[in-house]
Amino acid sequence: MWIYQKTLQHPVKVSYPDLKFAKTVITQYGGPDGELGASLRYLNQRYSMPTGQAKALLTDIGTEELAHMEMIAAIVYKLVEGASPKDYEDAGWEGQYAQHNHGLFWTDANGVPWCASYIACLGDPIADLTEDMAAEQKARVTYEHLIHLTDDPCIKDTLRFLWEREVIHFQRFGEMLNTVQEHMSKTNMWCGCGMKE
Repeated sequence: MWIYQKTLQHPVKVSYPDLKFAKTVITQYGGPDGELGASLRYLNQRYSMPTGQAKALLTDIGTEELAHMEMIAAIVYKLVEGASPKDYEDAGWEGQYAQHNHGLFWTDANGVPWCASYIACLGDPIADLTEDMAAEQKARVTYEHLIHLTDDPCIKDTLRFLWEREVIHFQRFGEMLNTVQEHMSKTNMWCGCGMKE
């Protein structure tokens, strides 16, 4: 189903270790608008899409979101490389060290663990694609906030790449929403009010 190339989708570089920013950027690993939720949302919703084209789009974008989660993980690992327990304490992230050491866990910037209630699948293609568009906008805004919180030009470059991908995903979901609405109208699956006739 997938071909995995052992390279990141976009190079990840950091200029210097920064545990404080690592504590913040991890929200895109396991926060409510992060890459884990996006990938699981799309890879699950694909099954209730009415066309092969819609299923393929959700599969492609869901897979790409897994690659983005990998990039966030790489950022965090590079930001904490060589950090001591005292460094974690100074960054206010001693809970991370106590529970996971340098290992990653799916949390938001406040340490709240990822949970399935962050995502939805209603089985209605119109509702699900509309939610997907909103999810991409929330991720876009989160990346904008993260870009404002770092001075590291290398990290900004990676975050801008991820920001651009959220914009593209939003556009593709919007295009697919129009296509699916047309399909459902033509096949009498939808009467304009979301109900089958």
